[in-house]
Amino acid sequence: MASVRFTVTPTKAEDLPGLSDTSPDLSSRSGARVRFGSRESVNRSEPLSETSGGLTTTAGGGGGTETPEHSNTDQGDGNSKISSVYINNSHGMDDDDFYDRNLALFEEEMDTRPKVSSLLNRLANYTNLTQGAKEHEEAESIGEKKKTGKSPQMGTFMGVYLPCLQNIFGVILFLRLTWVVGTAGVLQALCIVFICCCCTMLTAISMSAIATNGVVPAGGSYFMISRSLGPEFGGAVGLCFYLGTTFAGAMYILGAIEILLMYIAPKAAIFESKHPDGEGAAMLNNMRVYGSICLLLMSLLVFVGVKYVNKLASIFLACVIVSIISIYIGALVSAFKPPNFPVCMLGNRTINGHEIYDSQCAKTVLVTTSLWKQFCQGPELNSSCDEYFMTNNFSEIEGIPGLASGIISENVWSSYLSKGDVVEKGSLSSSHFSHPASTHQPYVFADITTSFTLLVGIFFPSVTGIMAGSNRSGDLKDAQRSIPIGTILAILTTSIVYLSNVILFGACIDGVVLRDKFGDSVNGNLVVGTLAWPTPWVIVIGSFFSTCGAGLQSLTGAPRLLQAIAKDNIIPFLRVFGHGKANGEPTWALLLTALIAELGILIASLDLVAPILTMFFLMCYLFVNLACALQTLLRTPNWRPRFSYYHWTLSFLGMTICLALMFISSWYYAIVAMVIAGMIYKYIEYHGAEKEWGDGIRGLSLSAARYALLRLEEGPPHTKNWRPQLLVLLKLDEDAHVKSPRLLTFASQLKAGKGLTIVGTVVSGNFLHSYGEALAAEQTLKHLMDKERVKGFCQCIVAQKPREGISHMIQSSGLGGMKPNTVVMGWPHAWRQSEDPQAWKTFINTVRVTTAAHLALLVPKNISLFPSNSEPCTEGYIDVWWIVHDGGMLMLLPFLLRQHKVWRKCGMRIFTVAQMEDNSIQMKKDLATFLYHLRIEAEVEVVEMHDSDISAYTYERTLMMEQRSQMLRQMRLSKSDREREVRDHSNVRRMHTAVKLNEVIVNKSHDARVVLLNMPGPPRNQEGDENYMEFLEVLTEGLERVLLVRGGGSEVITIYS
Repeated sequence: MASVRFTVTPTKAEDLPGLSDTSPDLSSRSGARVRFGSRESVNRSEPLSETSGGLTTTAGGGGGTETPEHSNTDQGDGNSKISSVYINNSHGMDDDDFYDRNLALFEEEMDTRPKVSSLLNRLANYTNLTQGAKEHEEAESIGEKKKTGKSPQMGTFMGVYLPCLQNIFGVILFLRLTWVVGTAGVLQALCIVFICCCCTMLTAISMSAIATNGVVPAGGSYFMISRSLGPEFGGAVGLCFYLGTTFAGAMYILGAIEILLMYIAPKAAIFESKHPDGEGAAMLNNMRVYGSICLLLMSLLVFVGVKYVNKLASIFLACVIVSIISIYIGALVSAFKPPNFPVCMLGNRTINGHEIYDSQCAKTVLVTTSLWKQFCQGPELNSSCDEYFMTNNFSEIEGIPGLASGIISENVWSSYLSKGDVVEKGSLSSSHFSHPASTHQPYVFADITTSFTLLVGIFFPSVTGIMAGSNRSGDLKDAQRSIPIGTILAILTTSIVYLSNVILFGACIDGVVLRDKFGDSVNGNLVVGTLAWPTPWVIVIGSFFSTCGAGLQSLTGAPRLLQAIAKDNIIPFLRVFGHGKANGEPTWALLLTALIAELGILIASLDLVAPILTMFFLMCYLFVNLACALQTLLRTPNWRPRFSYYHWTLSFLGMTICLALMFISSWYYAIVAMVIAGMIYKYIEYHGAEKEWGDGIRGLSLSAARYALLRLEEGPPHTKNWRPQLLVLLKLDEDAHVKSPRLLTFASQLKAGKGLTIVGTVVSGNFLHSYGEALAAEQTLKHLMDKERVKGFCQCIVAQKPREGISHMIQSSGLGGMKPNTVVMGWPHAWRQSEDPQAWKTFINTVRVTTAAHLALLVPKNISLFPSNSEPCTEGYIDVWWIVHDGGMLMLLPFLLRQHKVWRKCGMRIFTVAQMEDNSIQMKKDLATFLYHLRIEAEVEVVEMHDSDISAYTYERTLMMEQRSQMLRQMRLSKSDREREVRDHSNVRRMHTAVKLNEVIVNKSHDARVVLLNMPGPPRNQEGDENYMEFLEVLTEGLERVLLVRGGGSEVITIYS
């Protein structure tokens, strides 16, 4: 009975063409099953016969069955077992483990094209694990028992929504939003908040589309950008985003320390200044000391583990929510019962509450007050006083008039100040004829010069927490579902809170208090706290913990981001930061993050740190939008996001807003951020990002290439656009080494790095058996191209005969309008002594094929003597012997060669030959004029060749040539063929031409660096091929370096512009 026996052995995954490094490396349930994602070798017992539909059948008549030549051991599970079955045996049949008889037709290809059932089975077993890291892919090899570390499996609310809320509701809301509203006015503040929120919402929509287009592992935002825009952009923007997140951590810590030292425990200050001018510097030093201590404590907490951060996060977030609710309640209560925060004014100028030591906002109360002593030279009533003090009176206004007061009408418009200006209330009367206020007087001063653009840069970090969820995508149960829902809900929530708070602040708080950044006018209270109910301490404590929480979130997210970049191994010097503790915590990355955050803390000013991280975040958001727009417009087949509420116009709008905000907030920071990103991009590109992620930039390149090729196809190139597109034919020896590598050097000199270059070779043999040799040959060519710095492509053709392979290559190379128009090949050395007579026959055949294909041909003779790229010619000439016109190649080639550093200092001489009937003087004038119009500088010479008798030498060379040819023919021909052989008497004439031309050329160009010469065409009658080689040999005899040139039949140079 007919039977079939076979076994399947699974091994490693790298060699399957179906898998890229972003494809899931899937695991399987059974040891001997056909596996997707693994290299299977199907070893069958007997050779398969074609007649049996791919199955080997053995007749059972003999009573015995054949034994397998070798059995297969399944090494994956560590158990040795031989899988065998007879197809006609119903008891042994197992659909899962063995091929169906219905699929016998596809059995030959099962190792590369697995059954659908196997594929689906593997996909069903796939779990959401980190991709992109080599370590993971190696750990997933078949048979290895993977130890999965238990990471927190969080949902949308805890994993995305709350971290985003906590990061967005950071330090700016409590410390700077009131100041932004007071300075910019309600309308412009609404505009700032709206633009920033639009930017983040549009980015979140783009991010949601990318996040739902496949699995997003750890390092979410970086992963999304790099897999969409490629390793160069991914690395550049990923590092920028990492720096932004790290500086954000520094900013939150500085905010927490500002709250601590200014509003909770002012007495804790280590550095104090008795002089008013030194107070700012002392405060910065206090921030540096306390900020560094706080950073150290937070880093230790993060080092202990992310679970503690998550536990604390909910407490910190509760503080934020309570604080925000207290603001709303306080605003509503202020409509009926405004809190009592009186502000002392002198005329329309605001007095610093800290300076009123006796709580008296007056000049005199029975005796002179503490304010009198600060404006006058003594406590006496007749003392000399400040002019403005004398002409204006003190008054008290309500710092918080309340929601029903109508104060919003005063706060609608902007009131930008310069550094050192006094905070003034425009609706109060005052006499302005006095000199400007002195900093020694107890006014509230503006500490920095403000403008709309500055406020945008300072406010923007308060909306930048949107990536907090995606940064921790490795800890999410279902990142594809959680990231879009959680992020968009968080942005909607925070946007509503910000916009409503802008209106509430403008409607409840007086303008002078709003513009008072540190609350000096209300006795050093936090300005937001003055509105809170029931006490300012709710906000002070709440904002302190919220900023600490946001700092912890940043210090948790940033190291994971750096670890994801390091594990991708696209930036070599970051490799060490990919390692961490046994449970995957990024220890080294945390250390670097803490050091960079310390730099931000040493800056010590919240208003200076904020614009820095604004740039980095905006750049990241810009590229997220670009990635989404690019993928949508390119319509790549893999672009199938589950999140469908996106459009490329929204992404493009988001990208535009990001770019505008970068330059609006700080153009010089924007340029610095771009330069940093550009340097990282070029570094990754220079080191050769060997990752292939199917990214959008590659898709864009393909689309652009397709568009360009279709445009080129519209018609042949104009003469002005003609440039040599080279097909360089190289020959390999038995050891697969290139015989004439200098040929590629010459090609690189001719191209000077421009245009198309295809380097080809032919491997003799059968393609089915010689595929490995062809790949090895291609690698050899690629290495040589890299060495010679030739940009181009390799092509290796396997053919039974080299001449056929070359013919196929010339016919098929290139694509569309980007086909080679010039063939470069070497001269067959020692062709007379060659043991292989096919070498020179292949050469002549190639000349014929290029002529038939209307391609130009360049044959450098004595190529080993041509200069290398490191041997520039310091003097000498490139001599052109223009004997016949075949499209102007001889004019163009020296010009192109002289663009290269090797030939740059060489002069150019053009020789042409005049016969007896030609007017050589006129010829010289015409040639000079022609070169002038061609804009080519060269010396011109016309060589006269007189008719002369054929010399004895010519006869001798012809006779030697013919005798050799005759002898070779007689060795090959039968007697009847020999009798029919007739000597060609035209050989003497041809030899005469070769000898005469050679004499003239050697005489004139014996000292030339290289001689360019028209190459005569091969004879139509193939019997004269050996003679043709002899003619070429005689023509170039005695010349050191010769380039034989044959035009392609079309004009390649023009005098017209």
